[in-house]
Amino acid sequence: MSREMLQLAEALASEKNVEAEVVFQALEFALSTAAKKKANREHMDVCVEIDRDTGEYRTFRRWLIVADEDYTYPDVEKTIEEIQEEIPGTDIQIGQYYEEQLENEGFGRQAAQTAKQIILQRIRDAEREQILNGFLQQKEDIIMGTVKRVERHGIIVEVISGKLDALIPRDQMIPRENFRSGDRIRALFVRVEEIGNTSRKQVVLSRTSGEFLAKLYEQEVPEIADGLLEIREVARDPGQRAKVAVKANDQRIDPQGTCIGVRGSRVNAVSNELSGERIDVVLWSSETAQFVINALSPAEVSRILIDEDKHAVDVIVAEDQLALAIGRGGQNVRLASDLTGWQLNIMTVKEADERNEAEDAAIRELFIGHMNIDAETADVLVQEGFQTLEEVAYVPAAELLEIEGFDEEIVEALRNRARDAILTLAIASEEKLADVSEEMRNLEGLDSDMLRDLAQASIATRDDLAELSVDELIEITGVTEDEAKTVIMAAREHWFTEESN
Repeated sequence: MSREMLQLAEALASEKNVEAEVVFQALEFALSTAAKKKANREHMDVCVEIDRDTGEYRTFRRWLIVADEDYTYPDVEKTIEEIQEEIPGTDIQIGQYYEEQLENEGFGRQAAQTAKQIILQRIRDAEREQILNGFLQQKEDIIMGTVKRVERHGIIVEVISGKLDALIPRDQMIPRENFRSGDRIRALFVRVEEIGNTSRKQVVLSRTSGEFLAKLYEQEVPEIADGLLEIREVARDPGQRAKVAVKANDQRIDPQGTCIGVRGSRVNAVSNELSGERIDVVLWSSETAQFVINALSPAEVSRILIDEDKHAVDVIVAEDQLALAIGRGGQNVRLASDLTGWQLNIMTVKEADERNEAEDAAIRELFIGHMNIDAETADVLVQEGFQTLEEVAYVPAAELLEIEGFDEEIVEALRNRARDAILTLAIASEEKLADVSEEMRNLEGLDSDMLRDLAQASIATRDDLAELSVDELIEITGVTEDEAKTVIMAAREHWFTEESN
């Protein structure tokens, strides 16, 4: 049998023009499959090893040794306790395999046919891999192809005739975009991914990514390839509207005009490829305030307030600019926020003034209540820009002395009162923090700063936290919307656990 095995391997390798190793692997798989069928145990782990020199082979079944608590699949696993009972004194360890010799199956016609099928499949897989590697080596970003068929989960695009297909998933297609078999289509290469549990790979394309729009612009605007200008940021609402931030590397070039083109020729070419998506070309700026103003165009901005800690920008506009700044369904402000990377809060001049008055009143009451000073002195501090007890307590005394009517005695008294107030509040905060339940302290996503803020608001238990809305938690702690959702869901988790029990 050993000589016959070597002859068969040599014949198959010659017939299919593949390396002998591929044939041996296919033969081993075919023999192991035959052994499984004979035992009528499809899921057991059977291996065959063929000696490449002699043609002799052995068949064995194996089990992975696992801990008792990890034991799940009896056909392919044994517990460490079980194997120690079967083979006293064995030194086999968890993670190793225990093997049991089986009788070799004869290599009949069915096994030979199975081996041939496997070899053919391996050849097809190798050809596909070679074609895919050649495709990837071209390093093309924009892929042109022909729609092969439209499926429920996306579009299959033929990118190399008869040899390589790609997928545009449904969520990477522009909404309300319709394609038919045979249509030419352009899309951005995104990645190569494995198909299910197979060894086959799928090229994935996209028509909705911001990078696709940027690459289309590179094809239409040669100045980008020449390095004279660059696209810094892109934000899209695919098929409807997009904003593109551009920057000139040559001061002689108008980046907006260059990207728009004569009579809009360049921007229209890109827009037409994206099903009429309206594109705003804005100037990029390294200064946050200016970039936000540019990004919100065509709305005119009156003034801007930047909160670095919250990574948010308050944008104040005139009443007649409010709708334009926000856009239909919030589209303009949403795209501007995506483009700049900042949270943008749009408000009218009146709303901003009312908010500022409310904030000033709250600070005034803070100073009066905790520093025990009169309203007139509190008003002076607010007017001079002091917003916290810490600022009054620790700014250089010289700054306070610059305020009209403040002498050294008044300044020293104010600083001492502010420091006393800070200490009193800190002690009260620690006392409230001590009342926070252990379950709440251990919640995922809660850090020490959030715990202190919640304790100050008398939120001391998981249930207290679970009953908050996302907006309420954001107002108390200043966290992002996603962070607030995560914390609230963690606080509510025990409700669902108790219901299921």
